[in-house]
Amino acid sequence: MLRLCLSRGPQVFLHTRSLLSTSSRALMDLKALVSSLNDFASLSLAESWDNVGLLVEPSPPHSVGTLFLTNDLTEEVMEEALHCKANLILSYHPPIFRPLKRITWKSWKERLVIQALENRVAIYSPHTAYDATPNGVNDWLAKGLGACATSPLQPSTSPSYPSGHSHRVEFSMDSSQAVESFLAALQVIPGISVSTLPSRSQGTEQTRIILSCSQTALLPVMGFLSKDSRLHENIEISSLQKPLLPNTGMGRLCKLVDAVSLKVVVERLKQHLGLPHVRLALGVGKTLDSLVTVAAVCAGSGSSVLQGVDADLYLTGEMSHHEVLDAVARGTSVVLCEHSNTERGFLLELKDTLAARLENKVQVVVSKKDRDPLEVV
Repeated sequence: MLRLCLSRGPQVFLHTRSLLSTSSRALMDLKALVSSLNDFASLSLAESWDNVGLLVEPSPPHSVGTLFLTNDLTEEVMEEALHCKANLILSYHPPIFRPLKRITWKSWKERLVIQALENRVAIYSPHTAYDATPNGVNDWLAKGLGACATSPLQPSTSPSYPSGHSHRVEFSMDSSQAVESFLAALQVIPGISVSTLPSRSQGTEQTRIILSCSQTALLPVMGFLSKDSRLHENIEISSLQKPLLPNTGMGRLCKLVDAVSLKVVVERLKQHLGLPHVRLALGVGKTLDSLVTVAAVCAGSGSSVLQGVDADLYLTGEMSHHEVLDAVARGTSVVLCEHSNTERGFLLELKDTLAARLENKVQVVVSKKDRDPLEVV
């Protein structure tokens, strides 16, 4: 059940808040809760430029009775979270993105950090990890199109191989050669692992040597092997490809089970997102009655993910004017809903998911003050 937190006037909550009784709430250790959040959507799925994970941590030990969900952590939302006695705020967008050089009362983001620490409230942000994960933000957004089969536009790969190994180097040596001493000299190079197999070539007993090495180790390995022309001539080098993770990655390509008109899709999206209006750019030669069979979806600002994708429709929060013109010129219609409107509704679904995952040990509350800063007037 969603807990309603009535807002009071603007105020600053300080240490006196720690005196509030928490005896009526279940408590969960912050580290255990964060570990569960990381298991739900691995932070390794996030984009390299992102800032995800635990961003603000009160001094330990820290227990969580109320987990507060918001898309954007503004000062108004922080006030709401403190009034709801939140111990941990999960802010989809990271309130700390660029490095802070000082923590003062002069800027609103610095004030958020001060208030969080003074009131012993932790802040966690998943951002693009939730975009990529199965049943995450993009899968939720795709539901607004109707029944469809989806696949990631930019699939995620599994984490790096052990020790960052990126290449395999294979070659054979005659068993008559000093294999053991050769391998001992080779293993001085850091960043490699060695395995051997017995083999036979043209009736000659041989040892097949397989090296797994990092990108950094590849050059010294080749330099070492080039000293023996017999080895250098039979070397095979292959790049290790990390396997794709199923149903995981940025954006979604959605093939509708039943093609419907663009007009119907727009009405479905407005209902799914709870919006009275969306922005629509018709592709060249298209009308509201044109059928939509394939749609490309990316929550937030999706132009870099959607660019060049062959689809009847692009659905995202925002794109630049010229990016919209490029899509329209290719005959692709574009629906823009504003950045956070394509993300926020996922929180209600996330609330139920996390409550079950945490076995209802923690109360999960969704912000009612969080909203897109833009509106049609």
